[in-house]
Amino acid sequence: MTRRAFLAAALVTSLAMALPVLAAPPCAKPVFLSFDTGHMGVAPLIAETLQRFDARATFFLANEPTKSGGWTLDEAWAPWWRERAAEGHDFGAHTWNHDTWLADLPAPGQTEVTRFKVSTAAGVQVPVRQELTAEQYCASLKQVSARFAEMTGQAMGPIFRAPGGKTSPALLAAAQKCGYVHVGWSAAGFLGDELPSDKYPNQQLLERALKAVKPGDILMAHLGIWSRQDAWAPAVLEPLLQGLQDRGMCFAPLREHPRYRVLFKMAGVLKEAQRD
Repeated sequence: MTRRAFLAAALVTSLAMALPVLAAPPCAKPVFLSFDTGHMGVAPLIAETLQRFDARATFFLANEPTKSGGWTLDEAWAPWWRERAAEGHDFGAHTWNHDTWLADLPAPGQTEVTRFKVSTAAGVQVPVRQELTAEQYCASLKQVSARFAEMTGQAMGPIFRAPGGKTSPALLAAAQKCGYVHVGWSAAGFLGDELPSDKYPNQQLLERALKAVKPGDILMAHLGIWSRQDAWAPAVLEPLLQGLQDRGMCFAPLREHPRYRVLFKMAGVLKEAQRD
């Protein structure tokens, strides 16, 4: 990496740590839909619903098993991702193997964190506990970005979401060092599609979201949850978008979020620097 590229990367990271609240996005009452990958069984329905509402969302990608027997980032799904990219959605990494952080691991006899204990599993996979170095965790994020660029011809945003939203300061620092800033979700934005249907039926999840979601919230759901018996989408997604729209809200990608807008712009500066 050139000196200019290094300085640009450092600037992106420092800005992300303390970004000011900027002017509002084009819509005065935006909410920020986001979807993590899943079994993809409802992905076409979600895409159709977003199209009907002219909604832009942000997708966080991992290479997860699908109901069709493939993987979310295989060639069978590449056209679907290209279509979403062409529609103007945003995209971030979710780790390649869906690695959920469990603990920081310092070097023997030291306090500095050099490795992370993670649980690697997605969907119906049996969880496997393993250790990853900071470099390996970054490589996982970069692998997602590279695959996305290969599928769509577009660059992924400088953002990631840790599976389960589980992180540590050391993990966040490691990701920021290689150009990725973490995006979680608002308390009201947990839409509950990964909860069991018998205890949390769709109508209950819908009513809770319509009552709690407010402008500026980041909402989180999935492109299919293996364990949920009654599919959350489009049963909840469609009336949820309609209800929020009726309250004057619109649906924006994270590049328009006050906290991340400068980050996306600076990522463009970084790309220019890396070409020098």
